[in-house]
Amino acid sequence: MAEPDSGRSRPRRRGQGELEAQVLSVLREAPGPATAGWVLDRLDGGLAYTTVITILTRLHAKEAVTRERSGRSFTWQASSDEAGLAALRMRRVLDGERDREAVLASFVTALPPDDERLLRELLDREADAPDGR
Repeated sequence: MAEPDSGRSRPRRRGQGELEAQVLSVLREAPGPATAGWVLDRLDGGLAYTTVITILTRLHAKEAVTRERSGRSFTWQASSDEAGLAALRMRRVLDGERDREAVLASFVTALPPDDERLLRELLDREADAPDGR
């Protein structure tokens, strides 16, 4: 009878979104569209192929990656960086609220002064953009 493997520690559990960020980082380093196997080969942690497919599918649903049919599989490409993914999450939260003005007002008034100043600068820059945005 084999002895239990009590001397080994379990792998560290990743924080929410950490694996998505790692997959996005790998895809951004790719020379072009990449397969899930290519992504898996570049990730640490002994992940299963199905785990990588699940993460890529979730990122696709969040519009953070694009995919294109390649034979019976897909190739994947990052359509967003980490900042873009965070912005998408923020927009989704905002889209789920009935009173957008109240949510935005509450968000802005809760910002630290340096973040509020930065947000104002970014809004002014967008207003002055030649495309009229």
